[in-house]
Order: sequence, then C-alpha cells, then structure tokens
Amino acid sequence: MSAASERKYFGTDGVRAVAGEFPLTAAWVMALGAAAGEVLMHGRRSARVVIGKDTRHSGDMLEAALAAGLTSRGVNVVHVGVLPTPGVSYVTRHLGADAGVVISASHNPYEDNGIKFFGADGQKLSDATELDIEAALDRVPTLAPVTGVRMGNVTNHTDAERLYVEYLKSHAPNLRGLRIALDCANGAAYRVAPKVFQAAGADVFAVYTTPDGHNINRGCGSTHLEHLQTIVREGPYDLGVAFDGDADRALFVDSRGNVVHGDHMLLLNARARGESAVVTTIMANMGLEVKLRESGIPLERTAVGDRYVHERLHGQHLHLGGEQSGHILFLDVSPTGDGVLTALLTLASLQKLGTTLDSLHDDLVMFPQTLLNVRVGDKKAIARDDVVQAAVERAEARLSGRGRVNLRPSGTENLIRVMVEGQDSAEIHEIARELAALVEQRGQLGG
Repeated sequence: MSAASERKYFGTDGVRAVAGEFPLTAAWVMALGAAAGEVLMHGRRSARVVIGKDTRHSGDMLEAALAAGLTSRGVNVVHVGVLPTPGVSYVTRHLGADAGVVISASHNPYEDNGIKFFGADGQKLSDATELDIEAALDRVPTLAPVTGVRMGNVTNHTDAERLYVEYLKSHAPNLRGLRIALDCANGAAYRVAPKVFQAAGADVFAVYTTPDGHNINRGCGSTHLEHLQTIVREGPYDLGVAFDGDADRALFVDSRGNVVHGDHMLLLNARARGESAVVTTIMANMGLEVKLRESGIPLERTAVGDRYVHERLHGQHLHLGGEQSGHILFLDVSPTGDGVLTALLTLASLQKLGTTLDSLHDDLVMFPQTLLNVRVGDKKAIARDDVVQAAVERAEARLSGRGRVNLRPSGTENLIRVMVEGQDSAEIHEIARELAALVEQRGQLGG
C-alpha cells in the first residue's frame, strides 16, 4: 500500500473540506498546527513558517487557528496575507523559512477551503512528512506544554507581495503592443497579475478583481471562461488569460475566443525550450502525443494530479510537465505550479517561435474522446479483472496506434471511468460502449 493511500486527512493537494465542518474546524486546525509544529521543531531550537491565503471568507479563521497551533509548539509564524500559492512558495524560499502554508481550496467554491504545506524548498511536503504530521495529531493532547520564551511569535511580512511581483517581472517578456484581458477569479492574483502584466508593457483590462470573500471562482476564473471568451472575442484584445482562485494555474483564450489549455501550452513550450521529454497525465489528449512525436519529443504519462507529474519530472531530471487544467510545471524556473509565471513563459515562447495563440490552437488538433462512467460494486476488483483487461488489450490492438484506451477507478465514487480516444469518432464511441457494457456485466457478476 502506498503512503498516499495510508494518509487519513491529507489528499493529493493538502487537507480540503467545507470550512467550519470537520476537519476544517478551528479546534482541529489548531491541533494540526500543533502537530506540524511538533514535527518541524523536532531536534531544533527554532523554526519559522510562512502562512498565506486566498480571498475566502473563512481564511482568517483558519489562519488564526493554524498560527495558534504552530506558536504553541515554539514555531515563529510569518503572515504574508493574500498571496497566490506559488507566491507563498517563493517567499518561503526567499526568507529561508522552514516551511510554508497556503490556506486555499484552489478552484473550489468559497464555502470550501484547504490547507497545503510546502517544505523549505518551496515544494509540497513528501508523503512521509505528511504521515508524520498525521501521527503527531494523535499525540497533541499529551504533549508537554511550551511556555515562556519558548513560545513562538507572529509577525506580518508587509513586503511579500512586492517581492513576489519583482520575481515574476524578472521572467516577463516584453509585452508592449499586446492588449490582454485578465480574469483574476476574485482570487489571490487579483492585485499581482495586473501589476505584473502592466509592468511588462501590456495594455491590460482586468476583470474579477473585487473579492468580497464569497465571490472567488463564482462564474469566473479558469473553470468558467465564458465571460472572458466574450470579452476577447468582442473587444479589441489579442488574447485573454484566466487564473484560478489560488493562481497556481492559467488558461488562455485566443483572439477568436477559443480556449487554449494545458495541452497547447505543453506543446508550445516544449518546442520553444527544446525539451528532451514532457510529462503529463493519462487525461492529456493523444493529439498532443502525436504532435510532440513529430517534433521528436517523447511524452510520458502519470496518474491524474500535479503531484504525480512533479514526482516523475523530478525523478527523471526533466523540466516541463502539467495538465490540461493549465497547471504547468517549469521545474528549472520554479518548484511549483504558478499561473502568472506560466502565462509569462508561454507568451515568451510564442515570441521565440514567432507564432500566435490562434496558430497554436489550430496546430494542435484534438482527437475525439468518449468518457463513460459505469457504476460498479467493487471498482478495485473490476480494475484488476482479467476479462476486462483482455478486452482493453483487444481494443488497443484494434486502434493500432490511432488511439488509446484508459480504464480507471474513480477516486471518490464506486465508478469505473471508461475513456477511449482516437481519430475516428464513430469507432471510439463503439469501443467505449462495448467496454462499458462489459464492465457493467463484470461488475454485476462480481457483486
């Protein structure tokens, strides 16, 4: 069993839930802070943790509870306020802190929130360290008290945003002459993104820059591109960029209003940067694989989740990877996904190759894809079923390099997701229906 599967509270992207409900209650988060502090202080005389957040109403409560827990174990806390997730990662590294924490639920609605830890290197904590924190949670009620001068303190780093903006500006191409519409999702990038793009010379029109604690991601941001598409298509703009609530991802809209997503960005940046290989997930379109192959660039696939993309990149000493969602990793530039940085580097790659988003969109022809969800009694048993596996092999042989098949259990429901992708739409629909019917049949037999 993997360490990830043993974790009780941490998912692939920290702890996430409805704020105010277990586990994201003030009492539990304070205990989490104490547990994290106990792990950080092990064998040390002092430790320092940076805490940042997005614009959610619940951020203040969770921030205070987490800081109380950390300081109760002797950890010094540095508040940086509202700042994109990658900004917290950057400030953690810049200050030489021992860890960083982001209070955010990314693209989720405002009622949700989450807590995500970074190590001193600005990368997400390892599974092993998260397991250590979970184990320490059980010991919190019995820990010896920390008193007097050994208690931690809290300070506010009022210059954090400026430092992060300067870092982003150092990677920005010259954007003079470009008219760019920005959708800041009423989230953590609402001040940072317009400042950076304007400083780079772009003529910027920014929307969704008035967060009120409740409107983060509401009908806006990278998961709701409709308004940005209309703005760009009907206005005098060359392109649009949308971020999610914590600004660790970005998606583009070309001048015609077409969505330019992570697959497009991986293709462009791989070509412009001369990458030896690209890492993405099983959900990336096969059209990307074909285009990269034409450029002599291999594509490696992982399970869904940027954590797994990061692990493969790091393990293979590669630089570029990501997901269709616009969560792109440039590990030679930053240890974590950064939406504003991704947008800047992608625009730099466009300039280097002398092309446009419109041309990029048209160049990457997406293969038709069919995704069917089949409810079963035991999803793990079906995923291992010999008859189902043999049927998948026959389907892949039938496609003969013109497509691919992927069957995977849902991470949250008793479902098997049957995905078939290929050049012939009618053929992939037929294969998907046949496989779905077999999965349903085998599921009933197994039940």
